[in-house]
Amino acid sequence: MIKRLKLFRRMRVSASRTQARRRFGTMYLGAVAMQGASILVIALHGRIEAHATDQSELLLLVSLALQVAVVACLVVFRAILIAKHDHEQHMRADSEEARRRTAELFTMTDMLQAAETNDEAAAVLMVTARRLLPGHGAALYVLNSARDRLDLARSWDMPGEHIEHGGLAPGDCWAIRRGKTHLNAPDEGGLCCAHHNGYNSALEIPLMAGGHVQGLLIITNEGALRRGEVEDGTTITSKLGQALADSMSLALSNIALRDKLRVQSLRDPLTGLYNRRYMEDTLERFLALASRGGGSTAVIMIDLDNFKALNDDYGHAKGDAVLRDVSAQIIGALRPADVVCRYGGEEIVAILPDCPLDDAASKAEQIRLRIHGLSEAHGCAISASIGVSALPETSARGEELIPDADAVLYMAKASGKNRVIVAERIMPRVGVARIGAVG
Repeated sequence: MIKRLKLFRRMRVSASRTQARRRFGTMYLGAVAMQGASILVIALHGRIEAHATDQSELLLLVSLALQVAVVACLVVFRAILIAKHDHEQHMRADSEEARRRTAELFTMTDMLQAAETNDEAAAVLMVTARRLLPGHGAALYVLNSARDRLDLARSWDMPGEHIEHGGLAPGDCWAIRRGKTHLNAPDEGGLCCAHHNGYNSALEIPLMAGGHVQGLLIITNEGALRRGEVEDGTTITSKLGQALADSMSLALSNIALRDKLRVQSLRDPLTGLYNRRYMEDTLERFLALASRGGGSTAVIMIDLDNFKALNDDYGHAKGDAVLRDVSAQIIGALRPADVVCRYGGEEIVAILPDCPLDDAASKAEQIRLRIHGLSEAHGCAISASIGVSALPETSARGEELIPDADAVLYMAKASGKNRVIVAERIMPRVGVARIGAVG
């Protein structure tokens, strides 16, 4: 259907051009005919002048009239040619500008495909918008993961009177609520969004992809935007703004999808902790850094006591809730630099970079008390057995850290559960670690 419409449009343009050429040719032939008639009249005037003076003067007037008509035709032809030349120049300039804008948009789309973060995508948008819409200011807002707030990603060249917000509520924006372009034009008495301040007009375009809102693009240029032009899409600002928004919305959607997949590949879906694969990679990296700096890397292994019985007695929903709360308590007891992973089942491993054995043991005791404190809130007995190891204090090699912590963890279970046991320091010239208890 689209191909037929394009073919029909081309046929109409070709027919109009052919018709214009025919009219121009007819006018040209008419001018040539009048010039020929004028020459013929002058020739007759020379012969008739000697015999009939009255007819000679009449022929002279006719010849003069024909010459005037020819000159008028030449003037009209010249005006038509100049207008046609100007029109062609204008069309050529418009065509070149359209090609330039299209090339800019293609370049932007290509760059956005390589963007890995919202900040990188916003930088690409800023560069392209400055080239396509010089003199315009813009601001890009991105919907957060909770989908309850639009956070400012980047703004540039905004008018001095425009008040920027670090975040917007989606319910305060008509463009987001309607899913359509909206113009805030206070000088025209139009309906403005609750977040709009100042007297300048601002074009707001929702970034939509897959039927979902990804963000908001605001474009302004000192109040030059008019409602009628924006609503019918005739302004270049409206057209280019929509093109920029379309490309940006797809980029934000792809970035969000990649982030989601990355999180799913690294995080445990139930607890939100890192998974075992991430733990192994992180531990290897921490050990490499510790070997260069001579620091200590500690491992805390946590296993919930009687967790199978808890699931059997209270149901798996209760067990899941306990696991989530235990994970939150462990994260709350540790530093932001520490990494907490779900090792498997009810076992959780915490890796503490640049942490001596004694400090790790103290942290482990805090974790044990926090976990035990959940018993009252859940209405059931909750406790954990914990094993602690550290390199180089208790383990000679990095690959021994997890097995050493696991060994003392089972010693804690065998000793009565709900306790912390620390692998004893390695003695000089002795390759077997001894086990000690804390608390």
